[in-house]
Amino acid sequence: MENTAHLDESRDPLIIAEGWMKDGREVAVATVVETWGSAPRPVGSHLVIDSEGNFQGSVSGGCVEGAVIAEAADVIETGKPRMLEFGVADETAWRVGLSCGGRIRVYVERLG
Repeated sequence: MENTAHLDESRDPLIIAEGWMKDGREVAVATVVETWGSAPRPVGSHLVIDSEGNFQGSVSGGCVEGAVIAEAADVIETGKPRMLEFGVADETAWRVGLSCGGRIRVYVERLG
């Protein structure tokens, strides 16, 4: 019988972030903190990003990850957290592909 807890841990973005930090990487975490309407990922979803642009997890099923990763690079560099919002009325959302009829708010912070 497979150890499913081990499989889940190997995919958990927060556990991955912890490992990256132990390896000496600078890391940011993006967390979905609010959704309205049709949102691709639920509140509490995480995306972890290191200073090299490696990432694990998801905050939007892929449609705003690129923009969040770019913002995370600035957060890692400055140490200043950011609140990002993407929605169908937002020109940025159309550019990144969030046209599903919902909005998401994502909090990005540096860890460590």
